[in-house]
Amino acid sequence: MSRHYDVDAVRREFPAVERITYLDSGFQTPLARPVKAAIDLFLREGLETAGPKSVWLDRVEQTRARLARFLGVTADEIAFTKNTSESMNIAANALPLRAGDRVLMIHGDHPNNAYAFLNLRRKGVTVDFAPMTEVVNADSLRPHLGEKTRAISMSQVTFHAGHRFDVESIGALCAEKGLYFIVDVMQAIGVVPIDARAMRATFIGSGSHKGLLVPQGLGLLVWDKSRTELEPAYLAAASLAEVPADLIARPDGLELAASARRFELGNFNLPAIHALGASLDMIEALGVQNIQDHCLDLGDHLIAGLDALDVRLVGPRERRHRAPHIYVIALPAAEWLGHFEQNGIRVSPERDGIRVSFGMFNSFADVDRLIDVIKRRGVKPSSRAA
Repeated sequence: MSRHYDVDAVRREFPAVERITYLDSGFQTPLARPVKAAIDLFLREGLETAGPKSVWLDRVEQTRARLARFLGVTADEIAFTKNTSESMNIAANALPLRAGDRVLMIHGDHPNNAYAFLNLRRKGVTVDFAPMTEVVNADSLRPHLGEKTRAISMSQVTFHAGHRFDVESIGALCAEKGLYFIVDVMQAIGVVPIDARAMRATFIGSGSHKGLLVPQGLGLLVWDKSRTELEPAYLAAASLAEVPADLIARPDGLELAASARRFELGNFNLPAIHALGASLDMIEALGVQNIQDHCLDLGDHLIAGLDALDVRLVGPRERRHRAPHIYVIALPAAEWLGHFEQNGIRVSPERDGIRVSFGMFNSFADVDRLIDVIKRRGVKPSSRAA
């Protein structure tokens, strides 16, 4: 029984978790009943009325405002995108970087964050990589800053071993040094409380199919609106301050929207935005802090079970340095993934083993079942803790 909320009641909203032991929310979350109901409403309206477009667009703005409150920003700082990768590419190409400038990143962080900046090599921008140590904060990154460093880009939570970086201290470092700061919160949002103001980030990007519970195809970008020098690399009517009433493009009407809408191209993923409204209802009803604390308790239980089997955990063990919900077990994926699948347990292969990632619906019984499946098969000495 969770100390934080009624997990059994939450589980009833996720039919898939009654059929399999789902420990793969770091890949994507199962569909929840309220989220499906929101998508069904959109489809029914399209089927029966050919689409009440003005109603749908009003809901987009309502959801934008709710998402902004959820992250601690204003609605005019939120843009909707396709996914995290698009958000990172928008951010990378909006920075006024020139030949000789350098961007600092973390070695082994998510590749689609890195590729967005590595692609700037065509402009003569260099990407430097700091090592991914167990603790990454302002003190660990400061020695890697150079005279030409103009930006730092990184995840808040790593996808492959659950490192939780101290983005607040790094944001303060960027403010001190006058650097742009870009943060990928894909593996944090919906599970880890996020205060965008405290991060002091220039851009924050994410998708929505993990902790935000929405099917794939919707992303978000938070823009610090004080950074008015940052402009989109591409332009559409939706990006403009004033869309021509006659929809005829003219070279003298290119003023950008004062809001984050300058980074949008229009034609939103309307079903997914409807879904996001419903998922925010679910998350806020429980409280992100409670979801985080529940997942941390599950992680403590998992670590204790692995220790009892003398099986090593990859990545940080301390609560303050680990993500609440992502844990990698040092079991070779090639040897173990099929075994878990045969026993009805959904996990992911990762660089150094098997990734277990919790959602709001997971229970201590799920962890016990995982440990029991490991115990019944047995482990080789190479998998044991050092």
